[in-house]
Amino acid sequence: MQNVVLKGHKGGYTISIRANSKFEDVLTELVALFSELQNDKKNDAIQPISFNINTGKRLLSADEKKKIEDIVSDYPLFSIHKVTSDVMLIQDAIEMVESKTVHLSANTVRNGQVEYIKGDALFIGNLHKGGILKASGNIFLLGKCEGIVHAGYLTDAQAIIVGNVSKAQQVRIADVVDIISENQEVISKDEETVVYVNDLHVLDYTKREQIKKIRPKLFAHMGGY
Repeated sequence: MQNVVLKGHKGGYTISIRANSKFEDVLTELVALFSELQNDKKNDAIQPISFNINTGKRLLSADEKKKIEDIVSDYPLFSIHKVTSDVMLIQDAIEMVESKTVHLSANTVRNGQVEYIKGDALFIGNLHKGGILKASGNIFLLGKCEGIVHAGYLTDAQAIIVGNVSKAQQVRIADVVDIISENQEVISKDEETVVYVNDLHVLDYTKREQIKKIRPKLFAHMGGY
């Protein structure tokens, strides 16, 4: 049984590696495959080829990937576009679930303290002045908010903040910051306020019913229609 199989498709070429093969056998067959392909290319017009490599239900270590890359580097016409598998590390799976989960927090965040939540946050606690509430995703505020609220930490400019931010010191989304005291005239003093990054990459304020318009994917994810 072959340990390495080359398949052509509209998008290019994929090399599939059998999951339960000995890695030494895989390397041997890769060398044979690329040598054969190189000999075939000598009779054709010279044109580089990039391969996708799929390992099925097998995860390659960094060292194993490096060994495959070293083999391919011996053949100037060939390169690896990407290496994929049908499985992932447990830690990667946990992080993916966390990033897509709404986490409830009823904590009290005092001056000088930082509360960080991975994923979306539903905050029903008490955020004091000088305290910082951070989330990698969206933040939905139902609790007291007098400190700094930072959604989309560090780089997700598509995140939003929903809730009463009229008494907050600052609101932040990704790398964009706004001081609330300077924008009191445009900020509602109820739970209907939505803070988002607009097309000019500055923070803007709207009402909750506008979420469907400004963030349609989030609206659908939340079960809107």
